[in-house]
Amino acid sequence: MSGIERLLVANRGEIARRVMRTCREMGIATVAVFSDPDSGAPFVREADEAVRLPGASAAETYLRGDAVVEAALRTGADAVHPGYGFLSENAGFARDCSAAGLTFVGPPADVIAAMGSKLEARRLMAAAGVPVLPGVAAGDATDPEELARLAAEVGLPLLVKASAGGGGRGMRRVRDLAELEAAVASARREAAAAFGDGTVLLERYVEAPRHVEIQLLADTHGTTVHLFERECSIQRRHQKIVEESPSVAVDEALRERIGAAAVTAGRAIGYVGAGTVEFLLGPGGEHWFLEVNTRLQVEHPVTECITGLDLVRLQLLVAQGEPLPPEALTPRRSGHAIEVRLYAEDAERDFAPCTGTLHRFRVPAPTGVRVDSGVEDGSVVSTHYDPMLAKVVAHAPSRAEAARLLASALAGARLHGVTTNRDLLVRVLRHPEFLAGATDTHFLERHPAADLGAPLVDQAAERLAAAAAALAGRARRTARRRVLGTLPPGWRNNPSQLERVDFEGRHGRHRVGYREGREGLRLEVDGLELDAVAVEAREDAVVLEAGGVRRTYSVHLAGDVHHVDGPAGGVALRELPRLPVPEVAEPPGSLHAPMPGMVLRVEVAPGDSVVAGSVVAVLEAMKMEHAVLAGSTGRVAGVMVRPGQQVEAGAVIAVIEEIVPSPATFMTGDSG
Repeated sequence: MSGIERLLVANRGEIARRVMRTCREMGIATVAVFSDPDSGAPFVREADEAVRLPGASAAETYLRGDAVVEAALRTGADAVHPGYGFLSENAGFARDCSAAGLTFVGPPADVIAAMGSKLEARRLMAAAGVPVLPGVAAGDATDPEELARLAAEVGLPLLVKASAGGGGRGMRRVRDLAELEAAVASARREAAAAFGDGTVLLERYVEAPRHVEIQLLADTHGTTVHLFERECSIQRRHQKIVEESPSVAVDEALRERIGAAAVTAGRAIGYVGAGTVEFLLGPGGEHWFLEVNTRLQVEHPVTECITGLDLVRLQLLVAQGEPLPPEALTPRRSGHAIEVRLYAEDAERDFAPCTGTLHRFRVPAPTGVRVDSGVEDGSVVSTHYDPMLAKVVAHAPSRAEAARLLASALAGARLHGVTTNRDLLVRVLRHPEFLAGATDTHFLERHPAADLGAPLVDQAAERLAAAAAALAGRARRTARRRVLGTLPPGWRNNPSQLERVDFEGRHGRHRVGYREGREGLRLEVDGLELDAVAVEAREDAVVLEAGGVRRTYSVHLAGDVHHVDGPAGGVALRELPRLPVPEVAEPPGSLHAPMPGMVLRVEVAPGDSVVAGSVVAVLEAMKMEHAVLAGSTGRVAGVMVRPGQQVEAGAVIAVIEEIVPSPATFMTGDSG
């Protein structure tokens, strides 16, 4: 088979950039496809050629297999790399590529189809002798009695799982039969929206397991090998956020057993290319098959770091018909690698996805740190796609060093304009339980995300950041004034009071007062006078010496928000107007959209009675369902949205008039 000359990447963001990077190193020309929101994205500029897919949503663009194939033929591409997500595990797309004479960089379509159904995958693995958990297909069952019968075959607790996909979508945990009907219906809807297939199965739920996966490689000459394990136990909504290799829970004996099980699985299905066999790991090394991911994994960089192998290069070599090279047949491990997924989401609000403009995106990358990102300064995070901004990976001789290096890089990142999970990731990496290797899939249940995601910068440090913002603002105004330029800033002939500016931060409001006089800088924050000296004050940087300690702050102004990055981390401080415009009062009991999205369903009507915690409406954002719940018991006074409507974050969904119970009446006297 001749080598690949021009490759179309049927994906977007960081994985598109990642594939193109290896293509450049191999002398392969690249073609990008892009949606309208992605027209200015970095991956589009970095491709040799790019083809527009008109539209915004994934269904209109990146999931249009026919449009992708047509783009490949139009540009003369001879191969297609699907990345992960979108069409990467779509057997029909793989067949369409082959029918058009294009090399599909992935396993055969029949393998994708078999592993794309969790039901078929379970059957094949059981037949091959790979251990599987008890499970059963839910079929079209909706009757509570029929669902209860199926659940009895599996046993409680159980997991409702989408058969056709992964990534945590279409998954619901059920501990009580009363929850089963709603969980199945919700999982079916989410699976249909994400994968175009609402089929679900019921599978035994294992309490507090570890999630361990094996990286497979197989060529067309009958060779199948594994490149060790990755542990991905720290997850939210069944989606991984921290991955590492090797796993502290896997010794050499277990590595040999679980690796052999993965190779057996690959051979049983005729696997070709790079893929992953995922397992649940219980106490004592007991393990059960979860699924085969017939594609490159998001977390593949940790394997690349510890082995020194380029998995995309190996994918392309196999796709060209070449045998696996010697270095892949006898891989060696070196050190420890940890990867985190940096998301645009608010951990303090149940990981609600966030949108907006990234005014600045800078992650330090010292020796040992790798940043795979799909964004840059000015990138817009929209509701159309997954909210992952980047993968940040650290590789060091030991696990402790890798964790420390990665936490330091994240803490020093400049992430301006969009709320991220950065603070949570840093706290996880520094958590005693994580450092001890005592993690499992329930880590974020034991340690609430609202606590782990709280600001790294405490109130005292935020006050100093506010002082730096005020001094940078003064320097900015001084640099721009056109008269009396020789006078010191804030000069008064008869000084009477401090100049003042108010900010709103994560820890509340801060009032900063300052004046430069003959005696030097006078500075106070929230009424507390600081023993401080402004060693240097520019509009983009301030060196502040307070309490005998000198600290450097970078300051970036975006609109009315001062982004201040200092030794303790970064903060966003909104400058409050001196003469604020009165806000329009909202009706008491207003329920707001927690994020931008589309209204899927409205569960109430005006006049309905609701109890606290009941579902009022369901939004879809970034392919996930998010319920808006009543905050109190009361009556629905009004519904402001309709199904199919797009809403912004903070939009009023409904108004609930709270019902205050009457005081209890107590009777006295003889009860007999």
